[in-house]
Amino acid sequence: MEKAKPAFEKAKQTFEQALSELEGIVEKMEKGDMTLDQSIEMFQKGIELSNYCSRRLDEVEKRITILIKDDNGNIRESDFNEPGVSQGSSED
Repeated sequence: MEKAKPAFEKAKQTFEQALSELEGIVEKMEKGDMTLDQSIEMFQKGIELSNYCSRRLDEVEKRITILIKDDNGNIRESDFNEPGVSQGSSED
């Protein structure tokens, strides 16, 4: 039996839409004017959205490749998670 997907995943919500919705939930919760039940419901939805965004970022990260210049000035393509690849700023 397959676990039911949250409504926002069924609707093929984009990362940007999910992130925007998550930000809205955070803003509402920070105001503190919801009932306990509303807060719990919003918290649960926020966790689901956060997990969805995290999964989407992981999927995208797997597809990213980085162009790397070696010591001889040659450019090669490598996987994002290749050992020794700097994930910070690039040097020119």
